[in-house]
Amino acid sequence: MEYSMLMSVYKNTKASELKECMDSIFIQNPAPKEIVIVEDGPVSEDVAQYLNALQAEGKVKLVPLQENVGLGRALAAGTEHCSCEWIARMDSDDICTPDRMEKQIAYLKKHSDVDVLGGNMSEFIDEPNNTVGVRDVPLEHDAICKYMKKRCPFNHMTVIIRKAALENAGGYQHWHYNEDSYLWARMYLSGAKFANIPDILCYVRVGKDMYRRRGGYKYYKSERDLFKFMYKNKIINRFEYQEAKFIRFIVQVLMPNSVRQWFFKTFARSKNERNTG
Repeated sequence: MEYSMLMSVYKNTKASELKECMDSIFIQNPAPKEIVIVEDGPVSEDVAQYLNALQAEGKVKLVPLQENVGLGRALAAGTEHCSCEWIARMDSDDICTPDRMEKQIAYLKKHSDVDVLGGNMSEFIDEPNNTVGVRDVPLEHDAICKYMKKRCPFNHMTVIIRKAALENAGGYQHWHYNEDSYLWARMYLSGAKFANIPDILCYVRVGKDMYRRRGGYKYYKSERDLFKFMYKNKIINRFEYQEAKFIRFIVQVLMPNSVRQWFFKTFARSKNERNTG
């Protein structure tokens, strides 16, 4: 079962983190048929040198964009260069577990009706073994659809997506801060089949900046408008829409960054470390 690995890099991508990410992809079994990396506008000299060297060795396929267009549009551009039936996503500053793709491919071979498959992620600071939280996601299709009404039901960097189902839903599109949640809502409307596996598939870098990025009026407006889209398309009802707006206004607008960090760690993450096996 062949798959493309799709990533995006931009001006703030760090070469050292990108190398760790790529090393974790190179050891996957089965390996990706191709690794498509979108350069979302100019990147640092170190990142450019590293990627050009990989391309010269035939290890990656680069898709350079003249200017930064944002993650949704960058992934849309990259999708056009993915030749496989399946597209696995990865973020350039995160790390795959060694058996991530082995587990996902094995699951998909047994569940041929699934269009999007993700898993859990472990958040860390500095080193992968310095775990600060685990984000669990629901496993079965019905539970995922129910969870979608309140929160994002996938960890984006863990998913593998059937390309035909992705395109049937309109593909990746721009939605500031929430390209992935917008995609899941559209794939839900198009009749896609969802699943997650209970294992940790990626180690994800976090820090205070992450919680700061999840705050502020712009972030609130993005999520408010996303839930409005879901309400208009009857994914959620009026009460669920009003509830989502109210909670997000408190968390994203009224809470100081330090309190928001405590809130996410306390209510949105598991404190127990998980065995990746």
